[in-house]
Amino acid sequence: MTVPDTVAGTPPATTPTSSPAPPPRRRRDGRDAAYWLYLLPGAVLFVLVIGVPLVGTGYLSLTRWSGVGDPTFVGWDNYRQLLDDDVFWASFRNTLAMIVAMVVVPTLLGLLLASVLFDVVGRRFRPRTAAALRAAFYLPQVLPVVVAGIVWGWILRPDGAFNSVLDAVGLGALRHDWLGDPDTALPAVMAVMIWVQIGYPVVVFMAALQRVDPELYEAAEVDGANWLHRFRAITLPQIRPETFVVALTCTIAALKVFGPIFALTRGGPENATNVPSYFAYYTFFKKLQVGYGSAISTVLTAIIVVVAVVFIAVQARSERRERGR
Repeated sequence: MTVPDTVAGTPPATTPTSSPAPPPRRRRDGRDAAYWLYLLPGAVLFVLVIGVPLVGTGYLSLTRWSGVGDPTFVGWDNYRQLLDDDVFWASFRNTLAMIVAMVVVPTLLGLLLASVLFDVVGRRFRPRTAAALRAAFYLPQVLPVVVAGIVWGWILRPDGAFNSVLDAVGLGALRHDWLGDPDTALPAVMAVMIWVQIGYPVVVFMAALQRVDPELYEAAEVDGANWLHRFRAITLPQIRPETFVVALTCTIAALKVFGPIFALTRGGPENATNVPSYFAYYTFFKKLQVGYGSAISTVLTAIIVVVAVVFIAVQARSERRERGR
């Protein structure tokens, strides 16, 4: 007795068929190359505005030149001179103070202010109130840096508004030449830079908070979490990418800060507020030591590139760690 190939009521078994062949790959033609033409204007501008000056500055840093005549090639002499230059190292110590004033303090205060404006003011009052306060914090960023520096110079000079306010409130004994004393010049400049820089992180962090799911805050409130708990458990982890962006851009701005120093103190008194960018400018244009000034600029550029690479690497590692969880 033979077994039938099929059982009544059941469809016959079908052999698996091969998957359909993928569609033929679109043939590349000359039109694809036209897309690269859109990159040419930016590439040309990059080479002309950044590449050529960077290479030229690197070459001049290996020469001794006053700006007149032909440069004299001296190799690494300018860089060896930098290692023994006390003003050069003092300018970088002042840069650390600028990083505190333009990165650490504005980032922490900006994050706190943005959270309060978004999570407290925006809920208890109208959103327009939070928007108006955000615009007020950002106003110093809109003002030209030199104009803001000149105004603060008028305020902090010996007969300026700040000392007049101290007299008016009975604290005339605290009158001081805030920008003319080496002991107070750097803290005064730092205070001005905090005022200038605070609006940028506030705006970025408030924009970042708008993409956070509101249900996370609502669930935390239901569980009894207060504002501080929500800030630590929800706000900080959710806006970590924007925190990296703010820290990187503010650090680069602190390393190359020039305008406020030029407008407020010209690097003085006694190099108390000198920074590498102003030191390079003064050496290059005032002392006419073009090669030495180029060496300062080259070192500063290298430091900025290294800092940017480190920040980007740390951010990429943090993102990979988050995706791996």
